[in-house]
Amino acid sequence: MRLFEDADYDLIPNRRIGYIISGTLLTLSVISLLVKGLALGIDFRGGMEFVVGNTTDVPTAEVRSVLVEPLENEPEVKRFGDTGHLIRVSSEKEITAVENLVINTLQQEFQDANIQIEKTNVVGPRFAEDLKRGAIYAVLGALLVIFLYIMVRFEWRYSLGAVAALVHDVTITLGLFSILAGIAPFSLQIDQSIIAAFLTIVGYSLNDTVVVFDRVREYVNLFKTEAFDEIVNRSINATLSRTVVTSVTTLIVVTILFIFGGEVLKGFSFALIIGVIIGTYSSIFVASPTIVELNRRLEQSIA
Repeated sequence: MRLFEDADYDLIPNRRIGYIISGTLLTLSVISLLVKGLALGIDFRGGMEFVVGNTTDVPTAEVRSVLVEPLENEPEVKRFGDTGHLIRVSSEKEITAVENLVINTLQQEFQDANIQIEKTNVVGPRFAEDLKRGAIYAVLGALLVIFLYIMVRFEWRYSLGAVAALVHDVTITLGLFSILAGIAPFSLQIDQSIIAAFLTIVGYSLNDTVVVFDRVREYVNLFKTEAFDEIVNRSINATLSRTVVTSVTTLIVVTILFIFGGEVLKGFSFALIIGVIIGTYSSIFVASPTIVELNRRLEQSIA
């Protein structure tokens, strides 16, 4: 299936439009991350979690709303198994006091349900800090391995282009999580599942980028008399159909997951939706222009 048969768009000649769009999004993202920060789940800030049984018929949003006032902050509430909810909250009170507060509030609000605490757990600050450090190392480690892989398969210019696109994608997605936290009608707290989503975004974006780079390498040997920026533009147009079809089909799947996956998967699927869109964009307007600019600087330094 080819949506763009014989595509011939001036994408590289008009790359400065992409610079403006990316620069604006990156600026807004960095400002929000510095000023507002991220809403961290208890995985990364420490806290308590309770498995509450016999709440099958109680909507997750209602459980969260009735607990906000007594707990003095918004808890993280997710469906858990077939009969209950997982409630996570950050509090300086004793776990027994918080447990009594949760069960008493829910029993008072939902008197028809035989609500009971089935399990409790505490995530200590040290453990949360270890998880946070591990998440950062996972993302940075992935970027390093990708840089080395692309450098071995292609060359250093392509490595820098790929990593620039990945940093671009992760930063903008994090920025949107920061901007929309507290505004979106679902939880955008950063937990371990969101880190998994970011690593998935990195892999997806890299896949698109490598396809374009592979075509560039092929065309460099095939069209030796053409300028490098023309070759890159030709390569993007040649792979445009594959890129768009893959992105659209993936976007359909993650959108369905977002709509029908339940409250637990809202944040995860939202990150993937943003990642697919930004990843497709960056392979065309970030990674490819980066290798064009690096090649131009290299030619100028040699001349």
